[in-house]
Amino acid sequence: MSVSQISVFLENRPGELAEITGLLAAQNIDLRALNIAETTDYGVIRLITNCNDEAARILNEAGFILFRNEVTAVAVPDQPGGLNRVLKLLAAAGIDIAYMYSIFSESKGKAFMIMKLSDSARAEALLEAAGLAGIVPGTDALVGKE
Repeated sequence: MSVSQISVFLENRPGELAEITGLLAAQNIDLRALNIAETTDYGVIRLITNCNDEAARILNEAGFILFRNEVTAVAVPDQPGGLNRVLKLLAAAGIDIAYMYSIFSESKGKAFMIMKLSDSARAEALLEAAGLAGIVPGTDALVGKE
């Protein structure tokens, strides 16, 4: 299932991440997923909240540089080899994974991953056909519906 993600550029300095999470917490915005990629001088925080529109507005007004994009939420069997099964299926179909991280949730034997894929529509169809949940059950509850 396609979900909206916010990517925020931040300086690589103490307190920058605390400022972002503090701004969101002050407005009762809950984090559903978070990933940080960094270089020497700056970082990119990717996040999914229970209200991405409001989170993006708050961070933008605070002067943060950000953009939004769509990523794919995938339910992965929470067992040894569960993720490998998903990754092998995507690889066999020639679908590239630009990056991947997990959602703060687990439910009924499933772990949830966020993936930026080269062809998300085809990936979702392949996962569904293989009996792997390409659509995360209850995604609206996990990542918020706007």
